[in-house]
Amino acid sequence: MKSKIQKYQKSNLKIVSKNLLLLLFTTFILSCCNKDDDKPLTELEKLPPATQVGANTFGCLLDDKAFIPAGGINPLDCVYQFVDGGYYFALQGNKRNIDNIGVLIGLSTNNLEINPNISYSLNDNFTGKAYGSYALAGIFSETNNIQTGFLNITNLDTQNQIVSGTFWFDVIDFQRNPHQIREGRFDMQYTQ
Repeated sequence: MKSKIQKYQKSNLKIVSKNLLLLLFTTFILSCCNKDDDKPLTELEKLPPATQVGANTFGCLLDDKAFIPAGGINPLDCVYQFVDGGYYFALQGNKRNIDNIGVLIGLSTNNLEINPNISYSLNDNFTGKAYGSYALAGIFSETNNIQTGFLNITNLDTQNQIVSGTFWFDVIDFQRNPHQIREGRFDMQYTQ
């Protein structure tokens, strides 16, 4: 009789063990599920993080839509150099829009040295100034004394050739359409 009871207990123990294992596995799977997984990212969440390590990232909201350079021969380029007695910074991101037309967003200085933790007004493309650019199909429009913005340099590491920052600006294109560039951020390794 003892042997039958032991077999019965072992059998029940196996069943309980299997059920417990199944319950633990189900609990684990359900705990990994997140209701937010199906929630689409906002346009702002699509932008790269604002880092300062030379990650070669650039992004902004262009008229409330995420703009992240992609495709083409040179989607992202950054230069900071000393030429003829002056400093010149140029950063541009390129991509094609939904109509397959090239769009460029850029930041530049004209004979103006940049420094970390300083904000630069983006206005006219004159000596000693910084300005923002927007191009559609290769036709450039730039900030001016009415359509302005700001460039904030958050990191400038000249030894490792890294420049990081944030920006925003307004511009009117050649077709007289206004564009808002907001929440801009970049973290680039530059060439000289």
